[in-house]
Amino acid sequence: MSALVDKPRIVALVPMRAQSERVPGKNIRPLAGKPLFHHIIATLQQCSEIAEIAVDTDSAEIRDGLAQNFPAVRVIDRPQHLRAGEIPMNEILLHDTAQVAGDFYLQTHSTNPLLKAATVRTAIAAFLGTYPGKDSLFGVTELHTRLYDAEGKALNHNPAELLRTQDLPPVYEENSCLYIFTSTNLKKRNHRISENPLMFPISRDEAWDIDEEIDFQIADFLMRQRINS
Repeated sequence: MSALVDKPRIVALVPMRAQSERVPGKNIRPLAGKPLFHHIIATLQQCSEIAEIAVDTDSAEIRDGLAQNFPAVRVIDRPQHLRAGEIPMNEILLHDTAQVAGDFYLQTHSTNPLLKAATVRTAIAAFLGTYPGKDSLFGVTELHTRLYDAEGKALNHNPAELLRTQDLPPVYEENSCLYIFTSTNLKKRNHRISENPLMFPISRDEAWDIDEEIDFQIADFLMRQRINS
């Protein structure tokens, strides 16, 4: 095993915009009693494989909250030209990887509060165990459901057979929970996902991504259940 894989410097990147169109102020909104962004930072701090956590933000409130509650976290000020909502995430990551050195970068979101430290650590181990054969990783959710295209054509099943959904061959949804990549591949492809990635399944109860109001309510409910149990 090479020294790079044996003891790599893994940097966790967590982008957090001040504004959100569909769920206003979601990053600082309380979820299960804490600002949303606290949950993912606390999770990443439990992963000894991660050498440094860096938060990219344009929010003064998030900066202050990190300084007060997570002083070890590095803050990357998002430049003005990368602050619009339509800016591709890969452009932001190209900026961030130029600010902090790492052998590998692990990127997640504050909007994945249910992601567990054990899952992150398992993903890191799985990736390092297959690198360089697999040179990036992304989280997926396994689906057993009947899918159709916009024209009503079945994509993953034969409607004439009508198999039970649990018997259908699985399809996989990119869930945006977790990515691991190198800056070299990011620059080469302008993408987090390389030409030969490892898909890493994440259970649905961890993979909720807060994109709409209903997602926030579900994540809050599930987090409270987890805490109370």
